[in-house]
Amino acid sequence: MGQEPIHEMTAAYALNALDETERREYEQHLAGCRSCREELPALVEAANSLAYATPAPEPPRELRARILEQARLERSTVVPLRSRRLVRGALTTGALAAAAAVALAIWASSLRSSLDDTRSALERREQVVAVLSDPESRQVVLAGADGRLVVAPSGRATLVASLPRPPEGRTYQAWVQTGGTVRSAGVFEPSEGRAIFRLEQPVLRGSAVMVTLEPDGGVPAPTGQPLVRARA
Repeated sequence: MGQEPIHEMTAAYALNALDETERREYEQHLAGCRSCREELPALVEAANSLAYATPAPEPPRELRARILEQARLERSTVVPLRSRRLVRGALTTGALAAAAAVALAIWASSLRSSLDDTRSALERREQVVAVLSDPESRQVVLAGADGRLVVAPSGRATLVASLPRPPEGRTYQAWVQTGGTVRSAGVFEPSEGRAIFRLEQPVLRGSAVMVTLEPDGGVPAPTGQPLVRARA
């Protein structure tokens, strides 16, 4: 792909509209293109502001009121006979109204959760972009895998590495060692042989970054030999 089409992908990248292949190609280009690094943060900020400006849809208030009112009307039309069927019918009407109210609450909660997930993903992407596009970020070549560790002056770091898919029941886990202390920096899985992962621990100058293969979900301390290493 020529340079012009890649430059034109900046806005699509900010909007998370690229497929996996295009995203990896653009991020590799981003590390060496000052023009795109200068343009991207403003576009990401604009994209995020649009996402945050969209409130979670609320279930219509009148809908719940109509359901409960209908239940009251139906209950008032039940003739007080001794028939167990009619009594059961009245109880069922009330149960349906209660179930409908619960369903509405779950619906609203689900929508809010979906929006929260979207916002979290945008925040993570913004942090990755901030590190990759910062002209003062340092790039360290990885040992054990093709890729690099990109560390911003703030200590935020992004790992870019070519890694195979982990075996079933296993996951990659990143670690940051500062002095004699080793802390987990999160678990991740590559997509189509490529991982771009924001470390969940700050990386200070002189810290060691490692990647091990661990059981799904991660572990408190590394159990395997480091597959990838880098010294910040």
